[in-house]
Amino acid sequence: MKIAAVLSALLLGPGLALAQSVPAPDASRSRELVRMVRQDCGSCHGMRLTGGLGPALTREALADVPLDSLAAVIFHGRLGTPMPPWRAMLSEPEARWIAQRLQQGFPEEMVKAP
Repeated sequence: MKIAAVLSALLLGPGLALAQSVPAPDASRSRELVRMVRQDCGSCHGMRLTGGLGPALTREALADVPLDSLAAVIFHGRLGTPMPPWRAMLSEPEARWIAQRLQQGFPEEMVKAP
């Protein structure tokens, strides 16, 4: 099943009404979020985000996925799947910032092993 179909089936939570563009977190928090994507997301989606237990999170794989849907999955998780909600560790704008970075193609230095 294509990730776009899976994500588009997700109903957006009422609390995820986010602005179109979210400012980047401060430098320290940005580093923390990048590390989270590399370590935590990479543990299921592959260390290079090319897929594993979870689907690929590359720019190409996410090309047809609405930004709000991707941010909702990051924030709320996907019930009945291994995808956990990250709302205990992220704010909604941070989930959207990560979603935007993923859709733009997370820079190589952000996905390669430390």
